[in-house]
Amino acid sequence: MTRHCPAVLVAAPASGQGKTTVASALARLHARAGRRVRAFKCGPDFLDPHWLALATGHPVHNLDLWMTGEADVRQRLHQAAGEADLIVVEGVMGLFDGEPSAADLAQRLGLPVLAVIDASAMAGTFGALAFGLQHFRPGLPWAGVLANRVAGERHAGMLASALGAGPDGAAASSWLGAVMRDARFSLPERHLGLTVAAELPDALARLDAAADALAETALGRMDAQALQRWAVPFEPVEQGESSVPTAATDPRPLAGRTIAVARDAACCFIYPANLDLLQALGAQLCFFSPLADDPLPVCDAVWLPGGYPELHAPVLSVATRCRDGLRAHVAAGRPVWAECGGMMMLFDTLELSDGTAHAGWGLLPGRVVMQQRLAALGPQQLDTPAGALRGHTFHYSRTESPLQPVAHATALRGGAAGQGEAVYRHGSLAASYFHAWMPSAPAAAAALFLTRTPS
Repeated sequence: MTRHCPAVLVAAPASGQGKTTVASALARLHARAGRRVRAFKCGPDFLDPHWLALATGHPVHNLDLWMTGEADVRQRLHQAAGEADLIVVEGVMGLFDGEPSAADLAQRLGLPVLAVIDASAMAGTFGALAFGLQHFRPGLPWAGVLANRVAGERHAGMLASALGAGPDGAAASSWLGAVMRDARFSLPERHLGLTVAAELPDALARLDAAADALAETALGRMDAQALQRWAVPFEPVEQGESSVPTAATDPRPLAGRTIAVARDAACCFIYPANLDLLQALGAQLCFFSPLADDPLPVCDAVWLPGGYPELHAPVLSVATRCRDGLRAHVAAGRPVWAECGGMMMLFDTLELSDGTAHAGWGLLPGRVVMQQRLAALGPQQLDTPAGALRGHTFHYSRTESPLQPVAHATALRGGAAGQGEAVYRHGSLAASYFHAWMPSAPAAAAALFLTRTPS
């Protein structure tokens, strides 16, 4: 059955324009008003969803026409449309950047595009940029444009006039207002992206301040009735088309098995869809914190997700109880899958970008070296006997190890394929910089926790 729900895709001409702030503020504003809001993030990003989840109070899933697949995207949006009064989708990079891009998603699904433009250093050019975003691709659904980081009311009037509007913007159908520059709701950044919301004690206060500012704009004054102009029909997906896990997933190769998942500030890059899938495949999940030096839970397998071990290297280096439990687990031949940051803390040494070195956990020979420049970025696919896992890579470090890779992912960029991230195996431990989106190949995901290597 077709479900109709107001929806908007928050995009921008480039990264760093304030998409996450505006998308989270919009979600928070309507959630505070008692409306049911569901949010999604375009692309493979782990960090922005933390802010969207804080704003909505619900898990935030990723939408990517390649990594997650169109059927999965359609089913998740169809499900959300049955539960929500508003769907907010945050774009990725610039509106037309990437293959597939946020514009591709908007056009394929009929999502109206709200363009957020950092107008702090422009006036008349704002109109040209907004016009270009709206008309660069014929038939792109359009919601309007919001000026961000504006200096004051006079500046806002100049921006509105650049769209052909009067001083209040009333004459411009695409003008949705201006958000003033205000440090109270800036979202701090570091390498890899935004700081995780849970690490900031005032994170919700920042979102509330942003929502208050947005409430002063035409966008923020839209009520439930006004939002209906952006109602989108979401069609159901035929049974068998989507990889969205359900309780009826069959077979259940992980039935009766317990998987221990590291989850804390050092291991926080976790797709909710991966947890859903593992449970749908029969696994019981339990969580532990390497940073807290938790003892490894009694389990059949371990997943060490990515995150920021480099920010917590001194603490991790003395987490001996957790380390020793993991060593015993591997010595017993039980599987471990370590992704990116989860892999980094397993080498003998972790060297930071300032040259200081900290002891790792010594389960993999060699060292990890942080560097100032990005080492790898982009979509990748790991082919296994059980299926092709899709995912991505994004890291600033490199490894130096005598270990020889047992496999490589395939890097996909600009329509060309090349060698991607190495997969290492050491006993029952398999590790890679590759981040897997597990629902792309459920059998291959299950194999990570049943066998010694995903290759």
